[in-house]
Amino acid sequence: MKAKRILVINGANLNLTGTREKEIYGSTTLAEIESELVRIGKESGAEVTCFQSNIEGEIINILHSARNNFDGIIINAGAWSHYSYAIRDAIVACGVKTVEVHMSNVFAREEFRRTSVIAPVCVGSIVGLGAYGYYLAAKYLLEV
Repeated sequence: MKAKRILVINGANLNLTGTREKEIYGSTTLAEIESELVRIGKESGAEVTCFQSNIEGEIINILHSARNNFDGIIINAGAWSHYSYAIRDAIVACGVKTVEVHMSNVFAREEFRRTSVIAPVCVGSIVGLGAYGYYLAAKYLLEV
């Protein structure tokens, strides 16, 4: 049996996680989150690959490349979650089970953040749990 492969995708501005708006996103850096996700994967005998870009087209390209290469995707598309139909369509096109993660509670923030166009094409969404949301998503994808 081959090891599971999980792809973690982070969108615009998430490279600044842990250093910007700490009262909203916390002080854990993206590098620390990714390191923990890789550790969780290794502990389960899985491979975790992490990707971040501030360019929407690169997010779409990595989603396309996930097709037939990954067993699950964790995506925090950031603001693109609320309006990128192109990322939504790429999630559908790749055909890989995807979990949406938001570190902040988007429902307690600005009105525009309360709607996600990608949520309907994901198996689930985890919001408001900070970095822990990523770890829950990984554990879910490793168990299903």
